[in-house]
Amino acid sequence: MALPVGVTESSFGSASEGAALLRERSLIEWLRAQQRGVLVGFSGGVDSSYLACVAVAALGPSRVLAVIGRSASFPAEQWQSARDVAKRFAIPCEEVDTFELADPQYAANPSNRCYFCKRALWSRLAPLAEARGFILLDGTNADDLSDHRPGSAAGRERGVLSPLAQAGLTKADIRRLSALRGLPTAAVPSSPCLASRLPYGTSVTAERLAQVERAERALRDLGVEGDLRVRHHGDLARVELSPVELERWIHPAASGPLWRAVTAAGFSRVALDLRGFRSGSLNVLAGVVAG
Repeated sequence: MALPVGVTESSFGSASEGAALLRERSLIEWLRAQQRGVLVGFSGGVDSSYLACVAVAALGPSRVLAVIGRSASFPAEQWQSARDVAKRFAIPCEEVDTFELADPQYAANPSNRCYFCKRALWSRLAPLAEARGFILLDGTNADDLSDHRPGSAAGRERGVLSPLAQAGLTKADIRRLSALRGLPTAAVPSSPCLASRLPYGTSVTAERLAQVERAERALRDLGVEGDLRVRHHGDLARVELSPVELERWIHPAASGPLWRAVTAAGFSRVALDLRGFRSGSLNVLAGVVAG
């Protein structure tokens, strides 16, 4: 079986793959035990793509609906990827607008911003699930349970279940199993919403989100690979790259094109963060989690 770019046979030890397959079997058994169909909050990322794909295989398309929540914080490229995955794997899919930017509590960008985002999402998805008699599922995995995720409270309020976490499936498990199923998301870097690039307290606006999206798209077009974040600090863009990419782009001959790509997106200054990519680095800077 051909593996996606970036996933090699060395990623699969027999013990780890076997354990992941056992956890997947537990997930499938749980899905089949449900008396109702399932509605999956679907971003097209690693976790929700895998969950939706397994759900269709376990239950059939008539008992599965994946729903994309569209907003200014959802990158256009990821939206298209979600649609492509749904089409390729015959996942029934719908799209709704979530309108979280219209919520002043969300737009103020407090440290629990994700709560208001997820509240807006599930308030739109819950009626769709109720109309079909489906249960609500999200793509929370076992690793997420130890992370700062205020949005999970909004899910609990709506009765959203997290079967990946319940089955003990980690991000590494999900990548391995996604590769075995031929999912193109197996090796795709994680990419939370664009609002996660704005420091807490900096109001979330469509203009700022679009600025970040343009900058990250320009860097991808330039050839930047792997994990990437453009953190928005007013007129300053703080660029985080993976260690390999940081070594590649830190040299003057390469950093010039990088600077031009980011400033063309609307930033006046660009800082290449020498600490490299760190998931949730704004949480650390804000003191929300320990460094």
